Amino acid sequence: MGFLPADDPEIVVYIAIDNAKGVTQYGGTIAAPIAKNVLNSAISALNIKERYDGMTKEYNYGDKRYYTVPNVIGMDTKEAVSNLKEFKVEFSGSGSKVIHQSPSEASYLAEGETIRLMLGDE
Repeated sequence: MGFLPADDPEIVVYIAIDNAKGVTQYGGTIAAPIAKNVLNSAISALNIKERYDGMTKEYNYGDKRYYTVPNVIGMDTKEAVSNLKEFKVEFSGSGSKVIHQSPSEASYLAEGETIRLMLGDE
């Protein structure tokens, strides 16, 4: 679920996925990318301008921090792990390069969540 703009919503998006398929079945990996695409399209359609006068999120001790997953496909294992330092990383396959990642690029995950990388040779 999402809405924008935050201080005076013009659009509310609710995404429900029935019988999701895939390795991970969390809202952040299945429904969030769809909601993000809808909201990004709404920004253009409604001509909502970016603002810089908002408040930055302040974290308190114990709060979960969330990060956007970067694209690490094509990187070697050391470089991939360096780019995914906020997450746990699991490898499968053999090879020196990342050929697939789950969840995909631009997913929004909590710090410490697991990213699965498939290795292969190009």
